[in-house]
Amino acid sequence: MSSEWTIGVVGGSGVYAIDGLEDPEWIAIDTPWGAPSDELLTGRIEGVKFVFLPRHGRGHRISPSELNARANIDALKRAGCTDVISLSAIGSLQEHLPPGKFVVVDQFVDRTFARVKSFFGTGCVAHVSVADPVCPRLSAMLAAAGRAVGADIHEGATQLVMEGPQFSTRAESRLYRQWGCDVIGMTAMPEAKLAREAELPYAVVGMVTDYDSWREGEGHVEVDEVIAQLIANSGLAKQLVVEFARSLPAERTPSPIDTALDVALMTAPEKRDPALMAKLDAITARVLGGR
Repeated sequence: MSSEWTIGVVGGSGVYAIDGLEDPEWIAIDTPWGAPSDELLTGRIEGVKFVFLPRHGRGHRISPSELNARANIDALKRAGCTDVISLSAIGSLQEHLPPGKFVVVDQFVDRTFARVKSFFGTGCVAHVSVADPVCPRLSAMLAAAGRAVGADIHEGATQLVMEGPQFSTRAESRLYRQWGCDVIGMTAMPEAKLAREAELPYAVVGMVTDYDSWREGEGHVEVDEVIAQLIANSGLAKQLVVEFARSLPAERTPSPIDTALDVALMTAPEKRDPALMAKLDAITARVLGGR
């Protein structure tokens, strides 16, 4: 694992570019899993290499259920990313997390059902642990960077990840509150699971845009409401990224996630499917070589 940082940034709704990049360049990366959402924007901030991917594509072309999350994570891995941060729009399921709040998520409840959730399968089976699905060191640094730029930061929350693209029914929203979930979104899964399989430490900063649909006497979520809050949040989110870059240690600090595949591969070497192994060349490069 490189001793230098290369930070992948996956920008969600409202975050389609990244400010302050020196020598910015859009690059195309092919993956064996298909096309990622867009080209990747590379450059440096405060001397740190960044690789930015607009999750929904520039112009917000791709629906949550149609995102090729495997291609997105694989492309970031091929671009040399050592760590990945996600900036996402989320709804709040709790009164104390109002619109405008920035939430550093540390747990997920995955309720998606129409998405491929693993790089592995028949021909090479692997089971990684996602008991703790985000990188605590990245999360702590993101929270500190947010406070430094004046963001209203809340650390530690459980995010319900729904399929979408429709917003919740009121019954669903109230049920998720009963489950103890704090916020809701449509994109962190399977992204976080795939990042773990790719041995990429991953962290999420969610930007609250609305109260979903659980509050009594309030209207339902509307896109124009979400967009208005996203515009208000996006400038601060970009400042957060710059401050995060400024605060990174000169040498990359290791993460236990760097070696997530050490005890995950189950299929005997002689039983592994060569075609699948060829597709896994970037994901398994550290443990099996081949890139």
